[in-house]
Amino acid sequence: MNKPLLALMLCAVPAMAQPVNIDLTLPEGSGGSHYRPYVAVWVEDASQQAVSTLAVWRKEDDWLKDMRRWWRKAGRYDQGELDAVTSATRKPGQYRLSWDGTDQAGEPVAAGKYRIHVEAAREHGSRSLVSQVIELGGEPARYHLQPTEELGDVIISTGAQ
Repeated sequence: MNKPLLALMLCAVPAMAQPVNIDLTLPEGSGGSHYRPYVAVWVEDASQQAVSTLAVWRKEDDWLKDMRRWWRKAGRYDQGELDAVTSATRKPGQYRLSWDGTDQAGEPVAAGKYRIHVEAAREHGSRSLVSQVIELGGEPARYHLQPTEELGDVIISTGAQ
């Protein structure tokens, strides 16, 4: 087989063969009673268009708008696809989410650069947003995002790790 044809065939490998894991920690609140934070985790492409919402942890619809970036990019355009990724708010602890390299319709996306966002907002509290650019289809990589007021450590791993 000639090398240009082989290289072209390798480029056509679906991006979904490389999983992306997002390990996130919800920290304990300090003092007094705290509501559990609302959390959204989603993927945007290089042109900052929402590709897929991986999770929305919430209680009431009224507070979804407080996850401002997610709301502007994906939440307000919900066409019913979010029901599959929506669940109740979570107590403090560690959680793992995975992205299989597909868009909201379940279609594989092309290899390339994508941005993973994790946003948390607390009712009558503050808001935190962390983001990381990843290379889907590239070498395995691991990113550690520093804790914020509403989010603990966030670790994003691409490839077989």
